[in-house]
Amino acid sequence: MTPTLPLLHNQVALVTGAGQGIGFAIARLLAQHGASVLLNDLDETLATRAATAIQQAGGTCHPLAGDVSDVAFLQHMVDEAVRQFGSLTIAVANAGITLFGNFFAYQPEALDRVMQVNLRGTFFLAQAAARQMRQQQRGGSLLFMSSVTGHQAHENLAAYGMTKAGIEMLAKSLVVELSPLGITVNAIAPGATATERTLEDATYEQTWARLTPMGRPATVDDIAQAALFLVSPHARHITGQSLVIDGGWSSVSPSPY
Repeated sequence: MTPTLPLLHNQVALVTGAGQGIGFAIARLLAQHGASVLLNDLDETLATRAATAIQQAGGTCHPLAGDVSDVAFLQHMVDEAVRQFGSLTIAVANAGITLFGNFFAYQPEALDRVMQVNLRGTFFLAQAAARQMRQQQRGGSLLFMSSVTGHQAHENLAAYGMTKAGIEMLAKSLVVELSPLGITVNAIAPGATATERTLEDATYEQTWARLTPMGRPATVDDIAQAALFLVSPHARHITGQSLVIDGGWSSVSPSPY
């Protein structure tokens, strides 16, 4: 009997902002399903620790620390993925920042930083990855990280929500240019998710369990499983879409405030 190949056999993935949280869960799951993974984080210690954990679990993973708002670094990441693993077939633009702030007091510096990381970083990673995929002539998958705040208003997150709505429009717009190359481009929009950062608030899980129709916030694995599907061969005819993963919260949208 011929052995069954892993779902992502012969695939090479780049995942940004993957030192912990959702990004790490995505990188780990892609590696578990056979992809070779270039794992990025701004924090070199987090990137190295995360890659080591994936390696120790039997996955193939290489860390690379750097700032995704730096366009030159984005190209370097793509080049490094190719140097390490021979190609690039999946790029997950997960890195992003949230800078809360009252609209009347929000500062230009904060807006610029959110735009640089969330929008600029996603746009130019997509560009660099798609150029590489075009050169390879074997298609590929791009996946962007949006948020329910790109769909529903949330207090003190006007700037953040604006970038996430923009990311979803980017996924839709790129269908025109990337579909002829066999490259899919989609976004996922998590709702409340239990991560190392969100759980610093001791009331987070209890609050969002009460507000979420499914009775709990998402786990990072809930988000990672959706990401795995969208970059896998199972989703080869899905492109330009945004998938909300929020346990039903955006259907009713109660505020935590």
